[in-house]
This record gives sequence, C-alpha cells and structure tokens, in this order.
Amino acid sequence: MTDTSMLGADGSAASTPRGPVLQVRDLRTRFELPGGGFNAVDGVSFDVEAGRTMCVVGESGCGKSMTSLSIMGLVPSPGKVISGEILLNGRNLAELRPSELRKIRGNEVSMVFQQPLSSLNPSYRVGTQIREVFALHRDLTRTAQNERIIAGLRDVGMPDPEARVKAFPHELSGGMAQRVMIAMALACEPDVLIADEPTTALDVTMQAQILDLIRELQRARGTAVVFITHDLGVVAEIADEVAVMYAGEIVETTGVEALFDNPMHPYTKGLIKSAPMLGAAEERLVAIPGTVPNLADIGPGCRFASRCAARIESGLTICESQHPELREVEPGHSVRCWLYDDSASVSDAVAGARK
Repeated sequence: MTDTSMLGADGSAASTPRGPVLQVRDLRTRFELPGGGFNAVDGVSFDVEAGRTMCVVGESGCGKSMTSLSIMGLVPSPGKVISGEILLNGRNLAELRPSELRKIRGNEVSMVFQQPLSSLNPSYRVGTQIREVFALHRDLTRTAQNERIIAGLRDVGMPDPEARVKAFPHELSGGMAQRVMIAMALACEPDVLIADEPTTALDVTMQAQILDLIRELQRARGTAVVFITHDLGVVAEIADEVAVMYAGEIVETTGVEALFDNPMHPYTKGLIKSAPMLGAAEERLVAIPGTVPNLADIGPGCRFASRCAARIESGLTICESQHPELREVEPGHSVRCWLYDDSASVSDAVAGARK
C-alpha cells in the first residue's frame, strides 16, 4: 500500500526521502552588549528530513525564533553566529558570504514570519512583492511571472487571486496576508520552509486553515518544515518530531507521540501540565514556578534547576553544580537531565528523584 503522505501533487508516489535536508549542528548565536555577552542559541542540534516537520517549542525568550533567524542568516546586530554548522543539502550556510546567502534565501530555504502584515511592504501591491522572488531567483518572462504568481496564490487557497495581486497589504485580512507570505515563501519551491509562529495572530478558525494549508502543501511538494511555536496544541496537530528549548538550549527531542505519551524532562512535563486540555478534571492550570534565568548570568548547573520540582522535592545538588548533556535515553528520545544519567557517579543520587 502506498503511503498517502508521500504522494505528489498529481497523486503519484513521491520519491523516497534521502535523509536530512537540513542539519543543524552545535549552533551558537551570541550577542555582545556593553554590559556583557550571552548566547541566545547555545549548542542547538537537530535534523529535518524531506516531507517531515520539526517543531521547535518553548516559552518566549527560549531562543527558538533566534534559532530560525540564525538558519536564515538574519540575526539582528549585535548578534552573530559564532560556531556550529547549518547544513542545507550538505552545504554549510554558516560559512557563506552574505551575497551567497541572498541567492539561497527564498530559493532553497524560505521563512514565514509571525506578523504577516508587518512583514509585507505597505507601499507595494501583493503581486509586485511576490514578483521580487522570481526576479531574484528565476529567469522568467513577465508573463510567466504573472502566471506563477496567480497559480501560487491559488495553491494557498486565496479567494479571487486575480484580484488579490492588485491589492495592497492593508486591504487584506490577517489570514489572507499570511497566505500571501506562504505563497511568497513557496514561490521557488524551497527544500526547507521555516514557519515562525505563523498562526499566533490569527483566530482559531484561521489557525486551523493555515495549519491544514502548510500540511497539504508539504505533502504535495515534500518540503522539510521547521515550525516554531509555543503552542502545544499546534505541536500535536502538525509535528513529526519535536525539539523542546529552554534558556537557549534544547532539553528534549523526540517524536510527537512520545512527547505527549512519555515526556521526560521536567520542563516538558511542566509545559504539558500548564496547557489547557479539553475534559480536564481541574479547572486551574498548573503553572511552572519561577522565571527563566538571565542568559547573561548562567550558572554552572542545569538551567532549569531553580524551577525544577524533581530537584526541589528530592534535594538533588548535582543539578545546580554540573551542566547535563543532551543524551539519548531511548531510541530517538534524547533528554538533557541528570535524572536520566546512568553513570555510576550519579545513579545513586538521582534514583529516588526518578520515581
């Protein structure tokens, strides 16, 4: 039986995935400020395969959006990528000159931003802004450009695309503006689409439509998607794999089903408990105590230690004195937590806290 998730736009079977399209390896992005510096992204690694969606999830300020900007080469000053690799089809984007990156952005890798109306230029019509993508990356006649623009808007479900190409951004609803951004991002059929909280500013109905749209376009084109979000409901809806970020680093990676069925890191468990669930017996949400640490003043231990219920209840001291590594504790499931370290030096100390 053919897996329908791998069917092409014409219904034919798509090619078998050829391994990771995007590989992020030990990525570090640093900001140097007059009062001191800090790593907004600190040792982040993950892979995304063709036709798969990696959701990067975490609360505001955890570094997930800065990770996406680092991949795109759009880190705002005074920040910069200081180490690591960003491999797109085997080529390290971190080593490319700005002029080389401009040839890749919008062509091989594209991004959809959180606020579509802020991302579109209010002075130019929709068609003109999409046309810029083709002018930069494709040698097409104006007639061919017009045909591709109309077809792209139609693909993303834009009503009356022939009329919308003449509209200015302020004449569009939030959902329509986001469809324009998605059409623009997919115009050159990139290998990787990065979506940075693209549904946050939309109502629930439009959120569902945009998620369905991204999923259908991905299924038809085999695009690898990096989806940035703080919403666990969105994660459950669209993710294949999940990377949970906290204070600039990844604390847990696994498949989406394992994340909800068997969350391991105390922070992940706290996120799930703090999310509203239909049919839940308790009316009050369970909040994670404390605040996110100041990245400019990170201690030597686990960055979640001061807020961690497992550490507080068990009295563990290693959590505050030594920084845990991200280690695979089950096939395909990695966690950055001392509770899952089986080395003799820590196994006795954490045995009680695991229960």
